[in-house]
Amino acid sequence: MLKFTSLIDLFALLPLFLGFLGSEAFLLRLFRLIRIMRLAKLGRFSKALMAIIDALRDRKYELAMSVVIASVLLLVSSTLLYIVEGDGQQGAFGSIPRAMWWSIATLTTVGYGDVVPLTGIGRILSGATALLGIGLIAMPTGILASAFSDALQRERQRKSD
Repeated sequence: MLKFTSLIDLFALLPLFLGFLGSEAFLLRLFRLIRIMRLAKLGRFSKALMAIIDALRDRKYELAMSVVIASVLLLVSSTLLYIVEGDGQQGAFGSIPRAMWWSIATLTTVGYGDVVPLTGIGRILSGATALLGIGLIAMPTGILASAFSDALQRERQRKSD
């Protein structure tokens, strides 16, 4: 009953019971903030969360590289579509930032369809961008899956040793 986590629970629930007295003192508001600390208790029950954090830490350079590749691909595809479609569709592709909306929707494989290229070259570039978008989504997914698998294997090996 006198464990630290039990005391946190007591202090977190105390404002609930004292609230019936009608007091809105500063101290009661402070006790309400302690309720957030109860969430910290959940961390010890989640080994999977720690494995995800370890996986992200282990593969931060690979993930950073995939973000750089995605940014370059976004800029290149937006620029090419601006060059090809900019004159014909000023509202959609009239500037590189406007073309980025189309590029983001295509590279992330969302494809809203609100902005589409009309020329033949624009459609070919659109198809190539869509295919590259599939690889763009698969790259960090594979990196994270591999890192998560490695983290789980390390945990299993620690248990067996």
